[in-house]
Amino acid sequence: MFDGGMTMCFHTVNCPQILGNISKNRSRSRTKLNPCFAVKMCSILLQSDESGNLSESKKISSSYSAQVKPQAQNSLLSQANTVGIIGGVSVLSTLIFLEKLVWWSSRNGEESVPFVVCSDPSIDGALASQASIHSSFDETAQNEANHEAIVRNLRHKRVFLEQSGASCIVMPCHISNAWHEQISEGCSLPFFHIGECVAKELKEAKLKPHGTGSNVRIGVLAATETIAAASYQDQLGNQGFEVVLPDKATMEHVLIPAIESLNKRDTEGARNLLRIAIQVLLIRAVNVVILASDELQNILPREDPLLKKCMDPMDALARSTIKWAKTGKQGMQKNTS
Repeated sequence: MFDGGMTMCFHTVNCPQILGNISKNRSRSRTKLNPCFAVKMCSILLQSDESGNLSESKKISSSYSAQVKPQAQNSLLSQANTVGIIGGVSVLSTLIFLEKLVWWSSRNGEESVPFVVCSDPSIDGALASQASIHSSFDETAQNEANHEAIVRNLRHKRVFLEQSGASCIVMPCHISNAWHEQISEGCSLPFFHIGECVAKELKEAKLKPHGTGSNVRIGVLAATETIAAASYQDQLGNQGFEVVLPDKATMEHVLIPAIESLNKRDTEGARNLLRIAIQVLLIRAVNVVILASDELQNILPREDPLLKKCMDPMDALARSTIKWAKTGKQGMQKNTS
């Protein structure tokens, strides 16, 4: 699948067992690859206090373990194109984004994009509750009304990354980006919005509407229609796209059962239901269907023709981030508010 080997050095204080298992499994799968080059990736997952201040962290590698003061970290984060990453709903989803960032930025034998990650397992549960497919409409409304604590936590993570030496900020999380404006308030760095990255790519694709005299229609499939879809609706609308969401019947009888089937390890059932959900939007003359939930990724096999009509937003976020880091230019204006 990839062109070479990758040497990964994680400095982390979060979920070492998960990281270890993933590294072990991937090492086995790549032993037969021709290592025409090795990518040395150095990432940092650090801790901050509730005010976003840097705290003493533990640096871990395969050869040593030592205490490192924040001042000593400056040499690692001095590069002008360092990407600051606020972790998503789960460590695994964050790692998937990191893999894209590393491999795509180093596929031509170049060094991977430098980055620092702030991953906080304590907030994963709170974000996951916002994304629960079993929440009633009243519960969803209550979740939205009580999201202030989550936004405050994420804003502290953003401040932490700014202080750690990051030069831009990204959030590879569908849910978190719904509160991008609040989290980015007062940020002095470029802060990429996943919906804006998606809208920009679709605009550059110069899509033609299927219907005469209508706008290009973009479908959005998300486990939580009211929250995750919000990350994309405004940004797509700003670019002149018409956003099409599944109706209540499709959500209740097709999309949510698809995710439930996946959780029950009924892969074939999940695939068939997801195909129906995509087809329902395509019948409504959408050009592209955005799969705006981690659960919806990798359900369909790669050779499935319907995937040609679908888009993974994390791909757009990774490409925009790499473009910014490689060119040294800011694809989006700094938020100076």
